[in-house]
Amino acid sequence: MVTSNPTRTSPVKRGLFILENILGTPAPPAPPNVPELERSQKQGAKMTMRDLMAVHRERPLCASCHARMDPLGLALENFTPLGTYREKDSGKAIDTAGQLITGEKFTGIEDLAQALATSRRNDFYRCLTEKLLTYAIGRGLEYYDTVTVDNITGSLQADNGAMRSLIYGIVESAPFQKRRGDGPRVAASK
Repeated sequence: MVTSNPTRTSPVKRGLFILENILGTPAPPAPPNVPELERSQKQGAKMTMRDLMAVHRERPLCASCHARMDPLGLALENFTPLGTYREKDSGKAIDTAGQLITGEKFTGIEDLAQALATSRRNDFYRCLTEKLLTYAIGRGLEYYDTVTVDNITGSLQADNGAMRSLIYGIVESAPFQKRRGDGPRVAASK
């Protein structure tokens, strides 16, 4: 529901969510004056979301970013804005097949999940490490945190993604142990 509009799904928001929160590769911001998707719809035509997105991508400026986001979001198109399952959109069967920008092909959400869990697993480990470390140290990551992220991600890979590797890696890291600002709050709570 978070990645949908009130009256329709949004493959762009869904794809962007996956890029930012699972793969850690956010897309650049949209250029100004991007027309609403509904304006792409031909008068009187019943178009599926995939059809609307194809018309929208005809602009070269839009196509470059949408090539990354749209396949991910369209793989989730079987789910309505409320998250219920459906098989048709505008009376037509929903096509959830696609291809990641890195070349992996999928036919639906199960194949996409498999691709993300296997060939893109290291991207997920890195993204998860960055997000949890950011939360744990209470600040954004800086260039000098790269070594810590690399070490923790390497531990996750070596330990087949065990959560304990991530948690121990963060707790034992220099950025976590040397973070500032906990002194007065910790002392006041004792």
